[in-house]
Amino acid sequence: MERSSGLERTSAPSCPRTSSHEQRRPRSRLAQRKRSREGAGPQGARPKGRLRQPGSEEARPAPGRQTKTQEEVSPAAVEQAARDLAPHLQPTPLQHSRAFSVEAGCEVHLKLESVQPIRAFKVRGALNKLMRMSPERRAAGVITASAGNHGMGVAYAAAQFQVAATVYVPLAANQLKVDAIKRLGARVVAAGESYHEAFVAASEEQQRTGATFVHAYNDPNVVAGQGTVALEMLAQLQGFDTVVVPVGGGGLIAGVSMYLKARHPSVRVIGVEPTGADAMRRSLEAGRIVTLERVNTIADGLAASSPGTLSFDLARRYVDRVVTVEDGEMLRAIRALFEWEHLLAEPAGAAGLAALLFHRSEVGAGRRVVVVVSGANVSEEVLVQALKSRRPG
Repeated sequence: MERSSGLERTSAPSCPRTSSHEQRRPRSRLAQRKRSREGAGPQGARPKGRLRQPGSEEARPAPGRQTKTQEEVSPAAVEQAARDLAPHLQPTPLQHSRAFSVEAGCEVHLKLESVQPIRAFKVRGALNKLMRMSPERRAAGVITASAGNHGMGVAYAAAQFQVAATVYVPLAANQLKVDAIKRLGARVVAAGESYHEAFVAASEEQQRTGATFVHAYNDPNVVAGQGTVALEMLAQLQGFDTVVVPVGGGGLIAGVSMYLKARHPSVRVIGVEPTGADAMRRSLEAGRIVTLERVNTIADGLAASSPGTLSFDLARRYVDRVVTVEDGEMLRAIRALFEWEHLLAEPAGAAGLAALLFHRSEVGAGRRVVVVVSGANVSEEVLVQALKSRRPG
């Protein structure tokens, strides 16, 4: 893949491996077994498969991260985040879709995070994180590793606060997203053949420079920022009984499920993962964090090889179920959204609609359903594939 001249390159350190692909964590309520409090953060072999590089974007904890528990992400933190984000972000639309309602057999509303300034929800958590950094920490800059939307969110937030930002990306990252990160003013460094190799390189620079590492889902301020999606839903629509949320590393569903269950415990929260990257589903069923040896999906925004420790701790308490969808189903959902509502989505953004269209019995959709359309940063190649896919219905 050709890179523009502004992109730095660096050789990446070798990726450490471990013989075990699972680590013990508290058991999920989905597993219906006795909980324990053992365990550490996700580790394991780096992801393999068709989308190794642009995929497992947030699969491992950031350098220097302290262990965070679900108690540190509270409804009050989400509400404070919403107040602080208000001068920077407009609430995203919650749009009723007659076409999807007819097709799914229930009242469907689309939470359009795809119209955020970076065309993805990630900007919420990144802004909330940087707002809570001291002037001294901001002066030292921020750094992250990303294959796309998270890097865009960090770059956007850094520009708002005039903070120097560095984003490490894999060599084969989605060029559309890489170019967007650069346009937002961040320094971009390409390192390694996988996200994890880019992550290791970013970690080494963070340790040398003292910049703050902005993790996409193992940071309570980031998760609280993502939780503002749920706060907006409750203000925009009364009486919904089911929310469908795409799951990668789990930061979005962690914040959304925690806030919804605190305010309306009867609302069901359903996560959606690709069949080729179902780390959260497996982790919840096992009652401990599971790291996938292979990640294989077209949805680069959902291709995490394991959930974060914080997102897993929250999801095991508040998420009702995680279902999986095929790549082809996400492509068909992209086409349906484009043709029926004249809206764009990337595969991750269309995952919830794919679950509703093709796995409604698993979703258990009720009378009034909200589906989060999490992002619209779709490449031309994937969009062409989607428009050539079989029409839903």
